[in-house]
Amino acid sequence: MMNVLVQLSLVSVAAVAVIAWRFLSNRGTKTRPITPIDCDEKRNVDPYDVIEPMPGDAEWATTPPIKLRPFKPKYHMTMGEPVVTTTEQSILTKDAALENIEMSDLIQVDNTLEDRLRLRQSLLSEHPEATTQCNEVAEPATLELYQWMVSVYLPKRFPNIYKSESQGLYNTVTHSRMPLNPSSPRTALASLGENVDTDFLILLPSSTAADGSPIYHLESFVTCFPAGFSTREKCGHPLATIHAPVPGYAAKLEKSMDRFFARLESGRIVRRANWSITTNDRLFTEGGNHMYADEVGHGDEKKGGKPVGNAKTLDVGSPNLEEEIERQREEVVVEDCRLRCERQTLHRLPRTEALVFAFKTYLYTLDEVKGEGLGPELADAIDGLGRGSVPAINFYKRGVVWGDKVKEFLRS
Repeated sequence: MMNVLVQLSLVSVAAVAVIAWRFLSNRGTKTRPITPIDCDEKRNVDPYDVIEPMPGDAEWATTPPIKLRPFKPKYHMTMGEPVVTTTEQSILTKDAALENIEMSDLIQVDNTLEDRLRLRQSLLSEHPEATTQCNEVAEPATLELYQWMVSVYLPKRFPNIYKSESQGLYNTVTHSRMPLNPSSPRTALASLGENVDTDFLILLPSSTAADGSPIYHLESFVTCFPAGFSTREKCGHPLATIHAPVPGYAAKLEKSMDRFFARLESGRIVRRANWSITTNDRLFTEGGNHMYADEVGHGDEKKGGKPVGNAKTLDVGSPNLEEEIERQREEVVVEDCRLRCERQTLHRLPRTEALVFAFKTYLYTLDEVKGEGLGPELADAIDGLGRGSVPAINFYKRGVVWGDKVKEFLRS
């Protein structure tokens, strides 16, 4: 899913975790053995219906955002089997890359909710084509996701934020309403985008590989906070095309990703986190966060498989590349730089069997990371981008532009 979806907030890349385990002891929670009765009960439970209220959801305004710190000393593009967890703690650090969680944990809310929803409303109004799209094949899945969110998930998980009404939901934060039966799938996507601080991308097996296995395509989305790519350009394309600009994806991750997407069963939800450094605090960014080292085209011959960017989107074939990189280095202001992380989830809808990739974006100042004593660790992780299994990822993430100034600050 990853910088899978490294571009789909892409769109990030899952790292390795092999041992299935469950931990609650670090929070003082006692566990009990699983009995045959427990197993029978679990088999009869619909995970899409049994949504637990979030503890203290009435206090969302005083709940700080979670602190994601998923960086590691070296960057390795691999994908392992998910571990099992029941807390957010493990994605704060490097313990696991891909985890099984409860369906109740799909969405996170915190004290940025009101400001974020106002921003999302503005972006959806100003950039309707960039923030929502729905191909005809994905209309049933889009409506399935929306109606489940409105009728089940949101009012059960956050009863003090989303109040059930006869015709839908009332959002007590923005005083807006979410109709149970929207006029169109695009309207449904916009309503989700305005009322939930999470971006959603819907994937369907729209084509088939030579061996008969399904190939998943992005067919519908609401993304207010793209991390340097144009989601609308990706719509309709398979995972391989979406990730074509990502160094090492085809060789190291494509097949395992396709297999994982194909076998993810309904009722199961997995979570991961990614990280990058940006040179600004903009949440809506369609270009400029990546550089492209591969001129081989995929799909769109006119664009060579690369997203439309801006003045800071370069590839290795650009004229005067070194001079342009140096110019951009001079423009880097450390105080403006951010650690940008995504809390990503993937699950399958029960009726249409579409996959839903969802992510919430977090921005942290470098001062915040440094104040936690993690400055040297993040600096080492930046060095590790070029020392892992895919050294070209450092160029892709623009580390050649911001790396030296950011590392110097973090280690000072």
